[in-house]
Amino acid sequence: SLIHCVRRIWRKTTTRDKFKLDMKRACLNLSGFVTCPHYKQAKLALQGLSVVFPTQLSVEVNEHETRGEYLAWLETFHAKLPTAANHKTCPIVWFKNEDDSLKFLGGKDDTLAWCRSVLSSDLSSGIPSDQPSAMIPDAYATNHTYDYDLVVIGGGSGGLACSKEAQKLGAKVAVLDYVKPSPAGSKWGLGGTCVNVGCIPKKLMHNAAVLGEHIQEASSFGWTGLAKNGHDWKTLRQNVQDHIKGLNFGYRVQLREAGITYLNKLGKFVGPHELECTDVKGNKQVITAARFVIAVGGRPTPLSCPGAEFAITSDDVFMKDTAPGRTCVVGAGYVALECAGFLTGLKQGGVTVLVRSMMLRGFDRDAVAMIKDHMQHAGTEIVEGVLPKAIEKLPNGRLLVTYEGGSGSGVVQSEYDTVLAAIGRAPDLPGLGLGANSGVSINVHEKSGKIVCVNEQTSVPHIYAIGDVIHGAPELTPVAIMAGKLLAQRLFGQSDKLMVYKNVATTVFTPLEFGTVGLTEDEAVGLHGEESVDSYISQFTPLEWSIHDDGHHAKLAYCKVVVGKAGPVKDKVLGLHIAAPNAGEIIQGFAVAFRKGLTFQDLAETVGIHPTVAEEFTTLSVLKSSGASAAKAGC
Repeated sequence: SLIHCVRRIWRKTTTRDKFKLDMKRACLNLSGFVTCPHYKQAKLALQGLSVVFPTQLSVEVNEHETRGEYLAWLETFHAKLPTAANHKTCPIVWFKNEDDSLKFLGGKDDTLAWCRSVLSSDLSSGIPSDQPSAMIPDAYATNHTYDYDLVVIGGGSGGLACSKEAQKLGAKVAVLDYVKPSPAGSKWGLGGTCVNVGCIPKKLMHNAAVLGEHIQEASSFGWTGLAKNGHDWKTLRQNVQDHIKGLNFGYRVQLREAGITYLNKLGKFVGPHELECTDVKGNKQVITAARFVIAVGGRPTPLSCPGAEFAITSDDVFMKDTAPGRTCVVGAGYVALECAGFLTGLKQGGVTVLVRSMMLRGFDRDAVAMIKDHMQHAGTEIVEGVLPKAIEKLPNGRLLVTYEGGSGSGVVQSEYDTVLAAIGRAPDLPGLGLGANSGVSINVHEKSGKIVCVNEQTSVPHIYAIGDVIHGAPELTPVAIMAGKLLAQRLFGQSDKLMVYKNVATTVFTPLEFGTVGLTEDEAVGLHGEESVDSYISQFTPLEWSIHDDGHHAKLAYCKVVVGKAGPVKDKVLGLHIAAPNAGEIIQGFAVAFRKGLTFQDLAETVGIHPTVAEEFTTLSVLKSSGASAAKAGC
């Protein structure tokens, strides 16, 4: 095959070792102009590879609007990279080493060949063999004189998992957890973002909205009188918060029973092994440890427009005393759309989502289109290509949002009861004392602001990090939990098992849930070439929807399996994506098979459970490339 030929040629190239991926720290830079097809393909390939190896590879993109701008830039760039002086085409790709030196890789063909040389022919085989399994020695000795063997900074899911695992292995452990109030004044207890202001309250409120859908549909199933009354926000809020407080208490009990010291204090490095701890009253103490794990997670990024202080975030919405009412959600990621979805479903007031560029960037585009259609049909207004220019608090207490209208509609002003900012999250590292002139100097990624790690080990050998603060790691609770446990086992047990960050399944809890694992179709094409990738697709009506007519006859679920059709990936499942009811429950099981090297033949030979949504993965027959309709008829 072409891929095999490219690999053989590349392996014979004497300079290949010069460009071999250093899985410890690899940073590739790419530049080109936006309409160049060669640039687009190289960009897709590199970004796809960074998805496969998120903690080992970062990709920096320098994008130009026109060919003329790119060529003018390239002329000046040659002075920085003399070895590329003869390169006059688009794109150009180069390595940036830790010492800031640059190494020229080449154009599109060289880049794709390099990407293919990195990948194993078996995508289920795990991290390549050049991934280091041994950590840099951190000078740990059992007879040290520090206060603790390990101090974990951050009492979220990952930090708690790491601390409890380390204690089981005989370590003396302390956990710091201090919640700085949000700008709106919200604060919470032990357990981190997931438990208090993330996964747990989000899923409960999503479920409340789904129950509302079921109530509306119940009359078609013979139930009467269920839709007479509305939803009571205060009851939901109180029950959710009571459940969370129970979890907070349970975590404190677990730490106490395990003999782990819990410190409700804010930590700051004042030396390599010294941590200054400050309580809510300002009292300070210094504790010492042989090893540290940074697990502080992230906090929502605030808006930058005038009046941004009037907006709340996901740190606040679940604790809001009164119903949000008519709400403007700013953002297009999963947090924004999940919140917009359940707020619409609870029918407390209209919901408008302001989208700057692209909904659910990085997710399968066909599935995202279905999610968008489903949300709009449910009543969520989605305005694309805009950001708020100003937020003004009116005398009546409402918020006047001004934005430049999408599709050239000019300046738009609209009143809302609540503005919810969900434009992203930033690592909660300020104040931790990690700068060059602080207690310790740890390498932090220039753009993301996150800690650069190799197997959770920072540039300071005895300081480690897990969870959302790691550059390139998926921002998912189960990832932090697994990474924390495995790290503790390597630090205090006899394990050398590493956290594998690829092939991690996730679900977006929008009204039409979306479960996904593996590569998107675009990423797969970028990695393997359009000639080697296809997708099996299906648009279908779940049985549960079949006897209720809500007037939206295009209301469908969607299923896609991205497969290899040629070369070393032939018949391999490269990604699974499903937008349907209970997608989270469905994708979890398929993720196990995917990690074990699932092929499309495996799916085709599996007898489905009928009638279920999940069986759709086992009955796919329409290839997207065929142009045939993906709409399914019959049961």
